[in-house]
Amino acid sequence: MACVNADGTLSTSGRAMLDAVTNSKTAPEVASATGLALFRVRSGLRDLVAAGLVRQEGDSFSATRAPG
Repeated sequence: MACVNADGTLSTSGRAMLDAVTNSKTAPEVASATGLALFRVRSGLRDLVAAGLVRQEGDSFSATRAPG
């Protein structure tokens, strides 16, 4: 499950995760907020960090910019 599509757009789950981290959250908090399985959230957050859309500070994740 990729959160960022080949054309650079976000998948549905990627958008949900990005929306969830407008305020800093841990992976379990993102899973709770989105209803996605924790293993999917962890993988998706790694994708979003690699794409530069999310930053990680310790165990917390936050959007690098407001989703839109």
